Amino acid sequence: MMTHLTMLDAGFLKAEDVDPRVSLAIGGLAVIEGSAPDQDVLVSLFAERIRACPRFGQRLRLHPLDLGAPEWVDDPDFDIDRHVRRVALPHPGDDRQLYRLVADVMARRLDRDRPLWELWVIEGLTDDRWAMLTKVHHCMADGIAASHILAGLCDPSGHVARDSFADRTHAAPKPELGASNPLSLLSGLWTAPGAITSGIVRVVQGAGELLAGLLTPAESTLNGPLSDLRRFGGARVSLADLDVVCQTFGVTINDVALAAMTESYRNVLVARRQRPRPGSLRTLVPVSVRSTDAFGEIDNRVSAMLPNLPVEEEDPVQRLRSVHERLSHAKSSGQPQAGNVFMSLANRIPFAMTARAVGLLMRLPQRGIVTVATNVPGPRYPLKVLGKRVVAVFPVPPLAMHLRTGVAMLSYADDLYFGILTDYDALTDVDQLARGIEAAVARLVAISKRRKARRSKGRLSLVV
Repeated sequence: MMTHLTMLDAGFLKAEDVDPRVSLAIGGLAVIEGSAPDQDVLVSLFAERIRACPRFGQRLRLHPLDLGAPEWVDDPDFDIDRHVRRVALPHPGDDRQLYRLVADVMARRLDRDRPLWELWVIEGLTDDRWAMLTKVHHCMADGIAASHILAGLCDPSGHVARDSFADRTHAAPKPELGASNPLSLLSGLWTAPGAITSGIVRVVQGAGELLAGLLTPAESTLNGPLSDLRRFGGARVSLADLDVVCQTFGVTINDVALAAMTESYRNVLVARRQRPRPGSLRTLVPVSVRSTDAFGEIDNRVSAMLPNLPVEEEDPVQRLRSVHERLSHAKSSGQPQAGNVFMSLANRIPFAMTARAVGLLMRLPQRGIVTVATNVPGPRYPLKVLGKRVVAVFPVPPLAMHLRTGVAMLSYADDLYFGILTDYDALTDVDQLARGIEAAVARLVAISKRRKARRSKGRLSLVV
């Protein structure tokens, strides 16, 4: 049964078309205890489990001159052995070599004549481990859908997949009235004039802010043309530590993660002897508009915000508060709703017109956005593959449109994992950015614990 791509899905194909050095695939790196299982056993296992998702056996059908939207159609020549690859790291097989392989794999484009996914089995890791890198094209899935793909390849756990999205700090926001269907918003103008008019004002305001963010050049050297090589790094912090900061300052886990990322970027700029300025880190922050009954759907359901993260702020606490305020403003100003309305309208215009317009826009030099930061809720329970525990899961973001660095975050079990992909020439030491994130979180945790200790001491003195 054929399914047409939405304009958002097809937009990821257009972004690849305008730049031969772009590979718009997203990934997930699962590190697993023990030695890698036999290849035939793994291929047989995955062949059985992908049956639950027909998209794994489908390829794209394109129309000449974009006269119709691309379609997903069954691939009559599907062969899973083309998609499940196996490779061994050279000795000693440490994390640095693992990350180098991830960067090389993610830099290469997927073959559009075949289903747009690959799964790499990586053996030869130190400490009796192996890894599994899933790679899917962004036109096929967003971060939440990719998280479900990874979980679906693992052993059945007995947990309901949607349970992992129950955390209030990670829950996907529900679309607001009229956000997913602008035509219903307009048709209801007479029945609820006050609420609808207020919603329209917010959408217009949000659209203006998004447009201003795109058109205002960022004061940064971190964005620019991409090469054909990448670097990858990973960071890991405890969700319990993040929760300590959240309780102390009344912020969300996403606020803390972005504040830590901002501090690390600031350190990179300072090390380059560049002065961090207020417009140096305008960031594309994807926002899920996926409803709770669509968590299992394999597609893209996202909008976006464009906050200027406070890279110029020196004080870590003030930086955290500024991140919270700026994200709150971006949400309340209507930026996510405006992006969602735009995509809904685009899906109602003949595809040939919107495809050409998107293609032309993609060819314009983009200098307003510096990086992308996406936070995806993952399973809060341990995963296993053939009975072996998955000890870590690092997400891998894509790079395109002059964005030379990207940070993806994924909560898994008791930790929050950061996957950092950069252009090879943009950052000579991606590990500096990764370790900087971990150090920034540790600093905020230490500040929070000192404040808590002072408050406890103050309450004790009052009692005495």
